[in-house]
Amino acid sequence: MLFPRSNTPSAPCRVVVTGAGIITAHGVGWRVNADAFRAGRRSFRPVTLFDVSRQRARLAAEVDLPAHLPPTGLSARREQRLDRAARMVLWAAHEALTQAGWQPGTETPVILGTTAGGMALGEAYYRQVMSGVVARPGQASRVVHYQAQRQGLDLLEAFELSGPGRIIANACASGANAVGHAWEWVRSGHGPRALGGGYDALVQTLFSGFDSLQALSPTPCRPFDARRDGLSLGEGAAVLCLESLDSARARGAEILGEILGYGAATDVHHLTQPHPEGAAALAAMRAACACAGVRPDQVGYVNAHGTGTPLNDRAEALALNVWAGESAPRLPVSSTKAGIGHLLGAAGAVEALVCLMTLREQWLPPQPGLEEPDPVCLFPVVTQAREARFDHALSNSFGFGGANATLLFRRWA
Repeated sequence: MLFPRSNTPSAPCRVVVTGAGIITAHGVGWRVNADAFRAGRRSFRPVTLFDVSRQRARLAAEVDLPAHLPPTGLSARREQRLDRAARMVLWAAHEALTQAGWQPGTETPVILGTTAGGMALGEAYYRQVMSGVVARPGQASRVVHYQAQRQGLDLLEAFELSGPGRIIANACASGANAVGHAWEWVRSGHGPRALGGGYDALVQTLFSGFDSLQALSPTPCRPFDARRDGLSLGEGAAVLCLESLDSARARGAEILGEILGYGAATDVHHLTQPHPEGAAALAAMRAACACAGVRPDQVGYVNAHGTGTPLNDRAEALALNVWAGESAPRLPVSSTKAGIGHLLGAAGAVEALVCLMTLREQWLPPQPGLEEPDPVCLFPVVTQAREARFDHALSNSFGFGGANATLLFRRWA
């Protein structure tokens, strides 16, 4: 199904979040994750999903997946064929849809961001082929489920939703792009609701690739620390139910927060290195604020991309300094990747949900592990859990290849 053009030339709709689901190394669900982020917990451990004995880095933030799945419309045989990534996105979607109260059978666009998709199945296929064993059970199923759209189709079928599906693979900005595209769908009047999110599972190919680039730290990452030495990987998923304000009010839905703005920008400086001054990052933040009509001094918290790599953190810090201007010394910033790692395609969606948590419950998530803040940071990095009163939060997602995305949220009073 194609995404149709809007037939409503009226003013843009206000878009609110009526459901949110999350699964990370902290656990399954809003409450356990909110408590962990608020406490500044770290959930890194030695990798057990594949062999890392030959790698420089051996830690990651693995998810403890429940042995069962939430209630779905899938057959037992279909559920058995689901890969790890699909299982995580189903857990996140189940929580979001249950909270929103969306009924099966409704036309709901599903827009998901990912980097690896079903890559674990491709790895399994390759290992089976190279094993030399003549009998190759399960290979056909691996081919089918390896396709990039598979997890989105699994979600649609599992919860009996009908609607167009879109997969966004835009490096580390994928999850934020997916939420932003879902927001644009509702805001422009295409339909009253859309589901946006991101997911990624740890896979050996990506882990080894980042390690070969010497981008991974052998210790848990330390974003914005003067002695930072690389990122840490994690896995997880987050799904948000986005709905027009009129639709949410008409059915008496609980509103978790409002998305006010979305900005995206691209720089072509280098395949893996950001522009040294963070030019596109700055453009994305300014675009999100201009769309929302919000000034930097009105933003009470920034969830930074903050990977812990020397170049990324410096570029983002410089962009934040310029964007915030005179309000930079009073702007609380932290990177929740210090607790759950970099979730790649899921990162932007998970961190968007963290912003909703902070606005709804009015606290700032501390960043664990920071010892010596980089002097380039003119803003204070949050290191201690504390309550705070603020109405706007900004989430940054900046990826390889110059993909940059920013989402701006408002507290629902």
